[in-house]
Amino acid sequence: MAKYLLRRLGFLIVTVVLTSMIVFVITQWLPGDVCRVILGREVGETVLEACRVKLGLNDPAPLRYIRWLVNFVQGNWGDSYSVQTAIKPFVLQRLRNSAMLGLVTLVISVPLGVLLGVIAALKENKWIDNAINVLSLSVVGLPEFVTGIVLIQFLSFGLRSMGLPFLPANSSIEPHASFAQALPMLILPAITATLVLLAYIARLTRAGVIEELKKPYVRTAALKGLPYREVIFKHVLRNALLPTITVIAISIGWLISGIVVIENVFNYPGLGRLLIFAIDRRDLPLIQAVVMVTVLTLTSANLIADLLYAYLNPKIRLG
Repeated sequence: MAKYLLRRLGFLIVTVVLTSMIVFVITQWLPGDVCRVILGREVGETVLEACRVKLGLNDPAPLRYIRWLVNFVQGNWGDSYSVQTAIKPFVLQRLRNSAMLGLVTLVISVPLGVLLGVIAALKENKWIDNAINVLSLSVVGLPEFVTGIVLIQFLSFGLRSMGLPFLPANSSIEPHASFAQALPMLILPAITATLVLLAYIARLTRAGVIEELKKPYVRTAALKGLPYREVIFKHVLRNALLPTITVIAISIGWLISGIVVIENVFNYPGLGRLLIFAIDRRDLPLIQAVVMVTVLTLTSANLIADLLYAYLNPKIRLG
């Protein structure tokens, strides 16, 4: 297991380095003049050239890349061009917000999706299986902003108009709010994201369970007199969840920086909105920092998924 872990860590480091090169090259190709964005259109060429020298924009690209990567690894992410503040605490604050929303979403979507998938598999081709498939696919087919607006209308405005306890429609949490304080404002965007993930998790679990139920070890376990529930949840589900783990790992990256639409609908200050803000203002250091944090999050999630794979299926770590 230790050799397997070291091998996966080596792949992770190579992936991050290669991705950092791609990120740096793409940000350098973005159209526009950074100094003109910072100083405005009215300044002269002399002032613009002084700005370029100060920011090191005239240095050779390999030198700028190495300097940026070394500083990033050391924790010196520089200052934002657009908000005139240190990037690291700003990005980490948004990362914390996205992580809280992602955690609530996974806590809701993973158990519910696995449960629905198991129920659908055990009732294969019966009405409950068809109902779960139709409902999950119908929900996932809706655009995220439509789902978010409908939830706001019914669970926020609708309940409020009837004098009932309601969920806040505005999820603009305070910068230093605790998880408990932010939780009420996380529920609606988390439900919206859950409805996107639910169908994928349920259908993959269903397919995996159906495939495992056909294998000889299930009949052997039943003939030995093991309780059916134990056979399903201790043996079948352990093998059936392998593809689902991959989807969950990929979904973590999406939850951290890809739910821009959901963040906009609920005015949630997450990492995705910060990336759009940085691109709109051509804030290169901020773009690079957000993308690298996203890459590190996604590769770490994939590493955890690989370790879970190896734990659930020893053939992987021994192969």
